[in-house]
Amino acid sequence: MNKDDEQKKEDNIMLEGVDEGKELNNKLNLCEEERDEYLDGWRRTKADLANYKADEMKRLEEMAKYGNEEIIKGMVGVLESFDLAMQSIKDEKSREGVEHIRSQLEETLKRHGLQKIELKIGDKFNPQFHEVLLQDETKSRESSEPDIILEELSRGYMLHGKVVKTAKVKVSK
Repeated sequence: MNKDDEQKKEDNIMLEGVDEGKELNNKLNLCEEERDEYLDGWRRTKADLANYKADEMKRLEEMAKYGNEEIIKGMVGVLESFDLAMQSIKDEKSREGVEHIRSQLEETLKRHGLQKIELKIGDKFNPQFHEVLLQDETKSRESSEPDIILEELSRGYMLHGKVVKTAKVKVSK
């Protein structure tokens, strides 16, 4: 074998090595692309799971907060019945007893998130918190505007900031 043949043989071996290197490099690049794709998918799935857990916790908190709403609405009716009963009781001792029971019930409901809708005579009517039962032709003393609260006919209540019973009011026309 002459020198040229040996050089050609070495060149062929080197070219084969280059081709194998290119093929291995291509495979490596393909593996890196697949790795990145799988890693991105995993990260998205992990973020989706974290978001789902957060949403589920919010939903469970809402359920715990408002799960007893129907019972509390019913108890608001009992509070109103106590108010009516106290109006008709003439005996002072009986009245004190009924008032004491009513206040215990009201305190229990407060501990569970019930609060009165506070309003003042002269406030502007707000349909979110008030319901008009009566309108009076006479203008309010504080203002000549219409829809000014003249009288609270029935208390309103909120549960954790959500209106469960609107206040019944009399307003100016």
